Amino acid sequence: MRTLTDGTVEIGSVLPELAIELTPTVVVSTALATMDFTSLHHDVEAARAQGSRDIFLNILTTMGLVERYVTDWAGPEAMIKRINVKLGVPAYAGDRLCFNGTLVSQAEGDYTVEVRGKVSLGDHATGMVTFALPWAAR
Repeated sequence: MRTLTDGTVEIGSVLPELAIELTPTVVVSTALATMDFTSLHHDVEAARAQGSRDIFLNILTTMGLVERYVTDWAGPEAMIKRINVKLGVPAYAGDRLCFNGTLVSQAEGDYTVEVRGKVSLGDHATGMVTFALPWAAR
């Protein structure tokens, strides 16, 4: 995998969609991987008892997936500098999380991608991710 270079990056570039099937195994394993033992992320009955439809992704997993989405496109040497994401509806087990994004700006060697992660209920995560490429890192 190659990292983007200045000659290949254009404002307005649309990132390819990333779709992730949120199986119960994905939801539970990512919660455990982030050491989040809150029952809402691994125990269906406990989640329902607290008013939730099902278990759902935790915040750390969502942020990791947002970062992955951008770095899968930008390349392994891209350095994430800022993530500013607003959470929306829950991403429940059994749903599909689809990420889309657009490169919206470049300033002083930093690039910013507008990212949207949607599930069947609507926007799960929306925001901006700013990164630097190796030749622009400060």
